[in-house]
Amino acid sequence: MKLVSYNIQYGFGSDGRYDLSRAARMIAGADIIALQEVERHWQRSNFDDQPELLSRLLPDYHWVYGPAFDMDASEWRDGRLVNRRRQFGTMVLSKLPIVWSRLHALPMRRTLRPLNTRNAALECMIRTPAGPVRVLSLHLAHIAAEERLDQIDYLLAQHRRAPVEGGPWSGADDEPSRNWTHGEVEPENPPAAIWLGDFNMEPGRAEYRRIVGSTPYHRGAAYLDGFVDAAAVAVEPAGDFHTHEKIIDGRLAKRRLDHCFVGGMLAGRVRSVGADIGELASDHFPVRVDIDLETPFGSGGR
Repeated sequence: MKLVSYNIQYGFGSDGRYDLSRAARMIAGADIIALQEVERHWQRSNFDDQPELLSRLLPDYHWVYGPAFDMDASEWRDGRLVNRRRQFGTMVLSKLPIVWSRLHALPMRRTLRPLNTRNAALECMIRTPAGPVRVLSLHLAHIAAEERLDQIDYLLAQHRRAPVEGGPWSGADDEPSRNWTHGEVEPENPPAAIWLGDFNMEPGRAEYRRIVGSTPYHRGAAYLDGFVDAAAVAVEPAGDFHTHEKIIDGRLAKRRLDHCFVGGMLAGRVRSVGADIGELASDHFPVRVDIDLETPFGSGGR
């Protein structure tokens, strides 16, 4: 299956032009898409409802939007209150149904300067041909490693709790007349997980090591309840690539800030990872991952 992670910078390209359709064209055709920096009702983007616009541009996808930043944007029109929320967050689009989702508001440290905003991880459970998988579209703090480490610790704890915590509901329905379950079986909260997003960290940093661990003698190690960098375990070597370019201290910095981390049980399924370097639709480049989510779990493909 083809996965894409893309920080779309709320539709503004590296050329400074606002055009959400450019970002949509970049991701069209992938099986599962994780987006970051998607917004609703901001002046800078014409007060557009970007999740709704993206759903129109990509009409064959199921989708969920998760706002990390939420503020009142209501107004009165012709004597009537129009309730709106100014939001900024992450989004998941999938050709397969998204069985359930939940939004994780990540730990935040209040700053005096510079501006800091709430981050979140949108978790979506998708039943792939291989089996159920939790796909997260996330955006970590941009200021300091310490804040990102807090956020990663939160997410790792949530990940390890998943199998015993269950999904949106569990147990036998003792009030069938109220139709809580709609006749469906208990939804899975599986151990298999994929993290996609803008992590605001480069390989080798403390935050990166917190996710993949430090294994100097066994670089291919994969823990059942841990994660590996998809680019590090891909069958086709990923080579050196970057996902973001910015002038820092007068020099062009080329950094890999956007990543795909797969649960240990998926480590042997990653075929290839790369980025569309040079694309102008955002200040980030899309990350593309080809992974086997067709071979059923337990049939040799883990």
